Amino acid sequence: MTDEDDDAPVQPASTSLPIVTARDGQPYLGCDAVVAFLRAIAESCRTLADEAECGLDSAAAAIDYEADALECRAIAHTTGATP
Repeated sequence: MTDEDDDAPVQPASTSLPIVTARDGQPYLGCDAVVAFLRAIAESCRTLADEAECGLDSAAAAIDYEADALECRAIAHTTGATP
């Protein structure tokens, strides 16, 4: 990994989840996508736990970051905006 990689913004794991809009207009995720997302969150928590200076607040912030990114994508997907 280069220094440039360290400076690049971290992309949320939720950006790779496929969102489907149902007939009722609600956004849905398949079970496989949710499992992959939860595993990505778990991996993030393990990575943070390995760093001595990071605590539970960092893990919570990472989870909030993923939730916010997924919520934004769901809103964009159901309003016709580009996700």
